Amino acid sequence: MLYYALVFLVIALVAALFGFGGIASASAGIAQILFFVFLVLFLGALVFRAVKS
Repeated sequence: MLYYALVFLVIALVAALFGFGGIASASAGIAQILFFVFLVLFLGALVFRAVKS
């Protein structure tokens, strides 16, 4: 999931470089959402592992 967040971030940067503001904004938003979903799942996995041990 972190991979896809980075892919959308790169797409946003390339779109911003070429002046496509709408596409850059949408891609950056998707990258941000995917990053936060990854972060929540990662922290949940850490807590689950700490409780299970």
